[in-house]
Amino acid sequence: MSQPVAVVTGASRGIGRRLALDLAAHGYDVVCVARSTDKTRSKLPGTVDETAEAVRAAGRRAWALGVDVRDEDAVVALAQRLESEWGRCDLLLNNAAVAPPKPALEDTTRRWRLGVDVNVNGPFYFIYHLWPLLKQTGGQVINVSSAAAVFPEFGRASYTTTKRALEAMGEALAHDLRGQVAVNCLRIDFPVYSEGFEATMPGDYSGYEDPVVVSDAVLWLAEQPLEHTGRIHTLAELREKGIVRPNTPHGSGGAAGGPRGASTGD
Repeated sequence: MSQPVAVVTGASRGIGRRLALDLAAHGYDVVCVARSTDKTRSKLPGTVDETAEAVRAAGRRAWALGVDVRDEDAVVALAQRLESEWGRCDLLLNNAAVAPPKPALEDTTRRWRLGVDVNVNGPFYFIYHLWPLLKQTGGQVINVSSAAAVFPEFGRASYTTTKRALEAMGEALAHDLRGQVAVNCLRIDFPVYSEGFEATMPGDYSGYEDPVVVSDAVLWLAEQPLEHTGRIHTLAELREKGIVRPNTPHGSGGAAGGPRGASTGD
């Protein structure tokens, strides 16, 4: 029997890269998706090719796909190739996101559309085109959200609006796919380090936590039964239940996993 397969968007760096590596360590083959490749590097460190190579070094299969989540045709091609070559998809992690730094009314409408396209339309394209594969394994969709969804004081209306929409979309699609695919949301509600935040909001990141805390939550969610769906879980809530490890400063993560089998609190 083939190994479980995870598709991770935003996998070139930060939380997405860490998720890809920790999923590989837990037996997943990984489709690593991001715009930044070895041939099309951004100003930030890391490429999807480097992430895929690290997954292979951990003994798992990996693809490095330079895909813009706004490109529905590219998502269709990804889904078709995945069905043809690996024949399954067990976990979809919609992690790619953009947080335009300016207040929305001081920015361009083009930048507003960028936020909607990346943070809402992109995840929808992935769910839409992968759910036929996901339902074959009773798979899981995990949408990565942010406390900004319920904190307008963050000052980035685009990010707040689209993350709240992502959560609502997840709840609605969980209803539509009940009994076939579980759809849940993980809201990051305490500071977790990423290169993207440091690039757009320069400052002191010494108090930020390592992305491994997100992996703890994702690995637990991936083990939940199909009936566990339509939820919005926060990192803080899962930490209280012993699922996410205690405060873990950036750079001191260690292996992901947390105390497995913790109560769902249902």
